[in-house]
Amino acid sequence: MTKKILILLFTVGVLIFSVNATSAQGSLQNISSINPSELSDQQVGQLLQQAAGAGLSDSQILQQAQSRGMSSSQVLQLQTRITTYRQKNGNASSSMQDTTGFSQRKLNYTPDTIDTTTTNKGELFENLKPKIFGADIFRNKNSSFQPNLKIATPVNYVVGPGDQLVVNVYGNSLVNWKLGVSPEGNINIPGVGVLNVSGKTIEQATEAIKGRLKASNYAIGRGTNVKISLGDIRSINVILVGQLVKPGTYTLSSLSTVFNALYTAGGPNDNGSLRQIQIIRDNRVIRTLDVYDFLTKGDQKNNITLRDQDIIRVPTYRTRVEMSGAVKIPALFEVLPGETLDNVINFAGGFTDSAYTGRIKVLQVADQQRKITDVIEADFKNYVPLRGDKYIVETILRRFENRVVINGAVFRPGEYELQNGLTLQQLIAKASGLREDAFTERGTIIRLKPDNTTEAISFNVRDVVNGKSNIALQREDVVTISSIFDLRDKYIVTIAGNVRSPRTIPYAEGLRVEDVIVKAGGFAEGASPNRIEVARRVSDSDPLSKNTPVAKVFTIDVDNQLKLSDANFELKPFDVISVYSLPGYEKQKLVKVEGEVLYPGPYVIKNKNERISDLVKRAGGITASADVEGGSLKRDNYAILGVDKSKTDTTAIALERQQQNNRLKRTYRDSSNLADTQLRNNFVGIELDKILKKPGNKGDLILEDGDVLRIPKQQQVVRVNGQVLYPSAVLYERSKSFNDFVSNAGGYAPRSLRSGAYVIYPNGTVRGTRKFLFFNIHPPVKAGSEIYVPKKPESRGNGLQNVLAFSTGLASLGAIILGILTLKK
Repeated sequence: MTKKILILLFTVGVLIFSVNATSAQGSLQNISSINPSELSDQQVGQLLQQAAGAGLSDSQILQQAQSRGMSSSQVLQLQTRITTYRQKNGNASSSMQDTTGFSQRKLNYTPDTIDTTTTNKGELFENLKPKIFGADIFRNKNSSFQPNLKIATPVNYVVGPGDQLVVNVYGNSLVNWKLGVSPEGNINIPGVGVLNVSGKTIEQATEAIKGRLKASNYAIGRGTNVKISLGDIRSINVILVGQLVKPGTYTLSSLSTVFNALYTAGGPNDNGSLRQIQIIRDNRVIRTLDVYDFLTKGDQKNNITLRDQDIIRVPTYRTRVEMSGAVKIPALFEVLPGETLDNVINFAGGFTDSAYTGRIKVLQVADQQRKITDVIEADFKNYVPLRGDKYIVETILRRFENRVVINGAVFRPGEYELQNGLTLQQLIAKASGLREDAFTERGTIIRLKPDNTTEAISFNVRDVVNGKSNIALQREDVVTISSIFDLRDKYIVTIAGNVRSPRTIPYAEGLRVEDVIVKAGGFAEGASPNRIEVARRVSDSDPLSKNTPVAKVFTIDVDNQLKLSDANFELKPFDVISVYSLPGYEKQKLVKVEGEVLYPGPYVIKNKNERISDLVKRAGGITASADVEGGSLKRDNYAILGVDKSKTDTTAIALERQQQNNRLKRTYRDSSNLADTQLRNNFVGIELDKILKKPGNKGDLILEDGDVLRIPKQQQVVRVNGQVLYPSAVLYERSKSFNDFVSNAGGYAPRSLRSGAYVIYPNGTVRGTRKFLFFNIHPPVKAGSEIYVPKKPESRGNGLQNVLAFSTGLASLGAIILGILTLKK
């Protein structure tokens, strides 16, 4: 019994798996009907754009196409179309080798594993398939065609079982009844009796009710009136059969039309007709609906109101053709007998503005293959569309039959019409003549030869304008008349130095030094107007002489107020003006004292030769708790380089800082805190104790702007950082050695470079580890110092090389020991 149950469960599982696999395959729409060679550039562009949005490469597009049902030859054609499109648009993709063996001809791509979750396969190739004209009208959520149930009682509405009639009697008699129509089609009027209204229009039912009320002594028409309207509206059942997305029987409102029913059923499917939809009532066709009437003209004459048990039948289409290219609505169109190509063009909304209308290319279906036919414009109304026709409307050529172009120094450059007998002189006149800066010695015509190569024709512009010579123009001639400014460098003058806004300005004839200074914002504070240099280019230097001048330099004076003067120096193009500071002009320079002095704070340098000892003296001397040996001097990089910040271009300083930061990054790649490294690099190692004992000695540095002198308190710890197991601050003890402090920080890390360890002392000086044979001699450690252990670099040699190096060193050590022992003997 257990064995039978297992076999049954296995069989059910196989059936479920088969159903799921079948439904999964069916969910992917087959695209084998797409002919890639007939795709337009717009369709290929939309495909690539959508694939790029989904993150798919060209190879993944091709693999998806194969999985969707494309044959090997179709995939090859699609690849060719994609390559051609990318070459046209300057976006050629890299070629890839083929490993799929689609055919004997190799593909230029390698299929990748496709993650189908990245894109919807149904959407990726959607733009490649031509749309069926009008099919989406019944699938658009925004056009449900739902009837309005709140409108007034419609004319000719047929009453049936389930309706409710509201009878309002007013005047001499006041009565208001809501009467439901029974399944037999009757209403029961209180005090009057039963009346059959089924099958009657609302107008006929109104007359019947009035007649029955008159017979019951109601003074209808003699002071009493009757108004009848619909209350609740009944539901009807409508049957939809044929080529529909969801055929079946649907319950609808009695006000529903054919469009309402078709929308409920999803509309015709891909094989369904949109033009011969039949409405069957009482076993006969009462109307035939053509959806194209509504789409093209807004006509709903056959969109009738349905009745209970009506049948809507959608047959298969008879003839369907495709219109593509330069039409406003490219799509598949259904054609009825008696219609021509001209009707199909109207269905497509007509031609676009760039369409070539003189001839339409038709791809026809022959007995065993396709054939191509051209239909000229005069035969559009005579050509009868055939099954499977594809009409391709091409665009006009991207060329002009009567264009000439003029560019350059004319008032209205651009494109002009080539009239019969148009000459170059007439074209210049059409362009409103030459500009004042036109170069009149030579102009050029680039002419297109019959074989589409070009030739250049030169002419004298002055002679053409004066009528001494003339040239007849041809189609696509491009005339260029240069400006004198196009034939020389742009004339400029440059001002630099002690002005408020150093800059380069355009040169103008008669320009003076004072004019340029005004354009540069005037003199900066401390500028000297009495010694200004103007450097001018030299055009006659002797290349064979070593001391030949490379510039002419003029030294001039100007008025401090830049007043006008007849003796002003006139500038020439490319002159360079240099404005200098007044001799002896100095800006205040600040230095700062921090830490253990009596009066810490900022100080202004009094003399150019003021030193560290002078600054300590001005600060009142050091306190009793000062650590003099730990005194440090912080100086910015530009000061270390000996550059005066107040007289240096800030851009150069910023560049030097950036370069130094890059050097620091390369030097301290293993540093966990680059900011500390940069800060460390700004410290100058000084020995403050010796400076205070012997002021003015070699170590007593002259102060620079921005210097910061810091004198700390007595230090009590040593910091250990870098490649140690636990970087920390260790309590200083005079008896501890270098390795003792490292041990207190957890010891060396596995990747530590012990021979590269160094100590940074509180005053900013640094001492590294020395090497003697295989022994590391570490520097002494003072209170307030920092021990840093760098990371061992990656080994560049192989294991054998390392072993040989170690063996060589060991042998050398042995030889040294043996030599020592021999000497003792």
